Amino acid sequence: MRLGAEVGLGIVLLLPLLGWAQVYRWEDEGTLHFTNTFDRIPEPHRSQLGPAPPVSADKADEVAPEPSTTMTRIPYTPGSPIFVSAHIGGAGPVTLILDTGADRTMVSPEALGRLGIATTDAPLAQIRGVTGMGQGSVVQVASVEVGQARVGPLRIIAHDAELRKADGLLGRDFLEHFTVTIDSKGQQVTLTPK
Repeated sequence: MRLGAEVGLGIVLLLPLLGWAQVYRWEDEGTLHFTNTFDRIPEPHRSQLGPAPPVSADKADEVAPEPSTTMTRIPYTPGSPIFVSAHIGGAGPVTLILDTGADRTMVSPEALGRLGIATTDAPLAQIRGVTGMGQGSVVQVASVEVGQARVGPLRIIAHDAELRKADGLLGRDFLEHFTVTIDSKGQQVTLTPK
């Protein structure tokens, strides 16, 4: 009975996320671009994507975290995950994988503990990923910083995804504040504030 209630609560918690999870992807001269804002897509590429999705009422009521105003460049090796060095609330670094498919930024409880961020009394939430369902803690942090890119305050998920070489995932809750450009020729990702 309790398991059914937890699964039901998890589904209810995830429903608001479904209305704004659309991420657009297009390629321009060999460079992949991602955005969740239809208006940021260059006009010649819009016809390939279809109409913009409606704005979710839940999303409209959210208070947006404060993003940075400086462009950030992240080097990467094509064919490998994009690893970023991040600070949380000014402490760190932790290593995260840039993941445009993750709704929320997720960091292992162990890594958060190293930064002095407690997760023991945080509210629980059901999470769903490519490996199945799990349970994580919702933790409010002052900020997440990658280079000069900063967003905060931000609610992140504390969960051990057992990632090799990384402490967690940098998700769309952070990335949506930037135009994300993946330049495979230049082997770098650029985060440009919106």
